[in-house]
Amino acid sequence: MNNHTYKVIEIVGTSESSSDDAIRNAIAEAGKSLRHIDWYEMVRQSGRITDGKIGHYQATLKVGFRLDDK
Repeated sequence: MNNHTYKVIEIVGTSESSSDDAIRNAIAEAGKSLRHIDWYEMVRQSGRITDGKIGHYQATLKVGFRLDDK
């Protein structure tokens, strides 16, 4: 088994439809510039209320990705 070193960053995803979509959006966008994303941890769930209803969802995530093995 290989030993790996990970970097952890915090990102925020948003969605107008659900907190699950906010998570998916955050990971999809992070995947465009980061390689080897292996895990995430939900840090915070929040949103915006508009006219008494949820108008926007936010998901703050810690994302772990492996640093390149050299």
